Amino acid sequence: MPNGKGKGLLIVISSPSGGGKTTVFRAILKRHPQYRYSISATTRPMRENERDGYDYFFLTDDEFDRKIEAGEFVEWAFVHNYRYGTLKSFVDDALKNGDVMIFDLDVQGADSMQRIYPYESVLVFLLPPSREELKRRLLARKTDSIEVINRRLKNAEDEIKRIPQYDYLVINDDLNLCIEKVDSIITAELCRPHRVQPVEGWL
Repeated sequence: MPNGKGKGLLIVISSPSGGGKTTVFRAILKRHPQYRYSISATTRPMRENERDGYDYFFLTDDEFDRKIEAGEFVEWAFVHNYRYGTLKSFVDDALKNGDVMIFDLDVQGADSMQRIYPYESVLVFLLPPSREELKRRLLARKTDSIEVINRRLKNAEDEIKRIPQYDYLVINDDLNLCIEKVDSIITAELCRPHRVQPVEGWL
């Protein structure tokens, strides 16, 4: 990593539901505690193992509506019948401080981030090695009905068509290798000249 604190970097990680993005970004954050994670707001009900303000900001539909009206979201979208949004305050704070912020976004959210922050955002798509493997992972989670799983698989087919808009594609067939690749992508992006704060005495 370059010496000195440079400009902020927004790392957007997307994958089909069950594609491994949560495991990957948590591993990256464990390696680099100085990185920040953008917690999304959602109208989805809280699952048994989740915490408000840690996994998501869980909002009612009325609360979500008020935040939309107040312009508090960078982006928001319907995903699997619920709304998800990225709070503008997180993004502005990260860029102001020159932080690395990691986002867990679907393809719609990634598109909005790329459009609003074209020079600050880097988009990474994680893809399981096959449709059959993705279905196996979704079944193994035991959190959704077969109807929901089939809908997620159909959505995955639509999401994969959006891969060309991403900066990087990582096949998640080996979890440790996948984590290494994403970590290396972030390090490489931090070394780009426009993001490096020059060492004193050179410029």
